[in-house]
Amino acid sequence: VGGHQQRVLCGSVLCQNSPPVDCPRCQTAMLQETLAGRLGRPVTIDLCQSCQAIWFDAHESSSLTPGATLALFRIIGERVSRPHSTNADLAKCPRCRARLRRTHDMQRTTRFEYLRCPNEHGRLTSFFDFLREKDFIHPLTPEQLAELRQNVQSVHCSNCGAAVDVTRES
Repeated sequence: VGGHQQRVLCGSVLCQNSPPVDCPRCQTAMLQETLAGRLGRPVTIDLCQSCQAIWFDAHESSSLTPGATLALFRIIGERVSRPHSTNADLAKCPRCRARLRRTHDMQRTTRFEYLRCPNEHGRLTSFFDFLREKDFIHPLTPEQLAELRQNVQSVHCSNCGAAVDVTRES
């Protein structure tokens, strides 16, 4: 843990030794975690415990080694709690203050979303959507969904904590 010890290409600007940032959603100071990156380069990411979100500077997510991804899964598991409700539509990039844009993406057959900087400085993703992006969480098959409906009445949303009636919703 500590300050950035790498050079990160942020859009067309080189961000060197980037300082810790405040969460784009709730303005809480984010915690920094340094993880192993490809080619032996450390990657320092910013985590918001309050929003259950991660700020990745440009290309940081894809720069994580498989071991670092597993380490981040462990960090997420240790820090999981019910995220505070925030207005993501007003979130701004911690580097340039531009409004972040909601982006939908797909990894194999799993859909996920994040908020990205229009100037390519980085993106903010929820802990849950990071797990989906890395294909750690998969959509249920129709058979699994039928079994869940038969055996369980409701579950809680992993993003907001709200009850989901599985007998009516997919």
